[in-house]
Parts: sequence; C-alpha cells; structure tokens
Amino acid sequence: MKILVTGSAGFINGYLIQELLDAGYAVVGLDNYSKYGRVEKSYDSHPGYRFVEGNAKDQELLNELLEDCDHFVASAAMIGGISYFHEFAYDLLAENERITATAFDAAIRAHEHGRLQKITVVSSSMVFENTDEFPTPEGAQRRSPPPSSTYGFQKLATEYFAQGAWEQYKLPYTVARPFNCVGVGEKRALTDRDIMSGNVKLAMSHVVPDLAQKVLKGQDPLHILGSGNQVRHYTYGGDLAKGIRLCIEAPAATNDDFNLSTPTRTTALELAKLIWEKIHGSGKPFDYVSDPPFEYDVQERSPDVTKARNILGFEATTSLHEILDEVVPWIEEQISLGQI
Repeated sequence: MKILVTGSAGFINGYLIQELLDAGYAVVGLDNYSKYGRVEKSYDSHPGYRFVEGNAKDQELLNELLEDCDHFVASAAMIGGISYFHEFAYDLLAENERITATAFDAAIRAHEHGRLQKITVVSSSMVFENTDEFPTPEGAQRRSPPPSSTYGFQKLATEYFAQGAWEQYKLPYTVARPFNCVGVGEKRALTDRDIMSGNVKLAMSHVVPDLAQKVLKGQDPLHILGSGNQVRHYTYGGDLAKGIRLCIEAPAATNDDFNLSTPTRTTALELAKLIWEKIHGSGKPFDYVSDPPFEYDVQERSPDVTKARNILGFEATTSLHEILDEVVPWIEEQISLGQI
C-alpha cells in the first residue's frame, strides 16, 4: 500500500511516517517547509519514503501524487500554540479551508478515477472547545456550542468536509482526533515571535516545551498561565502515530471518528511540578505564580477513549513520566543549539 501524507514535515507526522514505514507501507510526504523551514528526518533515506517539496494547495500536484496512492492522510494545516490562535485568527480559517478543499477535491477525483481507497483526516481536540461533557465522547462536537476559536471552528468544518464528500461522492473517510501531542521534534516555527513569560522569552506557547524551557533556564518562581487547573491529556507522539495507523487500517474505522488520547488527565499545575522535579529533583522547593491566561485557554479537554479502544484496539500506553524522560533532555539540547 502506498500512502500520501500532507504536512509531512510537521510534528505529529514525524512520528506517523516512521510508524507507517516500520509497518511496511510506502509513503509519499508532501510539505512546503512553511512552518519550521527545512528539516531533516531520520527516515529521509528510507527506501520506502519519497519526499516532495510543494504546496498542499496545489491542486495539480495533489492530483498527480494521488494517482497511484491507495490512501491519503490529509494533515497539512496551519497549526501552532495558543498564542498562534490569536495572532493568525483569519489565516487559520482561510488558509486551512483552502488546504482542506484542495485535499478533498483531489481525494474525490482519485477515488473516482484512481485507486484511492479512503481519506484519513487529522482533526483536533479543539472541535470540543466549548463542550461541557467530560469525559467527552465522539459526537459531542455536534451537540455542543461551536468552537470559539477560528482554528477549532475550521477543524470542525474539516470533519463536515468528510461527511459531505461521503454523502455526495461516496469517498470513504476516517476522522482521527489527536489530543495534546507531546514528544521530540517540535521546534521554533518561522512565524513565531517572542513572548515574555516572567524573565524568559518563549516562542511556541506549547505548554510542555514552554514550561521545560523556563525551568531549565532557572526561572523561580515558575510562571504559569492562569490558575493551573486547566486539564489536558498529554499523549505521546508515538502512541498517536499508532492510533492514526489503526485508523487507516481498520475496516471498522470507515466513515467514523475517533478520539486518540491517553485516558490520564493532568492539570497544568501537576505538569509543572513533574517537570520541575525532573529537572531539579527534590532538593529545590517548587514555587509558582499565575500569569493572565489567553482567551482560548480551554479549561478542560478530557476525551472518552472507549470507542478507539473497542473498535481500533488502540490504547496510549506511554506515561507522562516516560514522555518527560525523553522530552526534557531533548529540549535542553535544543536550547543549547538555539533551536527553540
């Protein structure tokens, strides 16, 4: 099977492409390097991998690449941390809508005239931005108030694209909905601007690398956004990659959507303490202050993961302790290299 992955130079796809190659698939990656600039991946020279530099809005290019592909993972998008939602409110809606429409136009054509079997759409937990159902099951995005952020709203629209393409053109789909991916490989984006958090400059506004940077740079007390009671489910990129692969493979996943996440809930304050202890041990007392939160700092994103477990056989098994054992040293190295 040959699989096209758009946005291939992105964070989650760094894990996904390795997962697909390890499973024996041929993979074509498409990216224009617009987020991080040119990046090298460990699998660049893999015989089963072909990289194409190009724009996911290029209809002719997408049509060409899908001609001999069996599957399409549509994950190209403008995406960033919470400050990104505010700074690029219009572009997140307009550009991502153009990318999504191009992807579905090409997929519909390839399914009708080529050998494409299905499209797997990478959505986001932000479709649940305004839900009050916890843990949140699949389907809650349809009965909850729509997302307030343009990013969340557009991701919800992407899921409706999948519905519409099936209803009108019988294009099979699966919606994969990752929650709070954590891992190595997420660097400073080209569009990032520095934001002061206490006495430390940050660029990403992703909670794990931001907190780790501040602790590694000696910030004390540690500055956190808001009260620290915000709840997230921090999920390892390698686990998410396995979940997306199962979305591709499982016949029962066709025309369905899945929350992909660890079942473990963690508050921002609990996360901050864990990172502090990973770096300082028990010898330095933990202290923090609360800074004003961003508008779209959702207070809780807690998924119900039952459906993915029962239908896909998917479980995210990597603990937050294990994740931080890998991520914190990587962030420390990247700080020394000036990469984040």
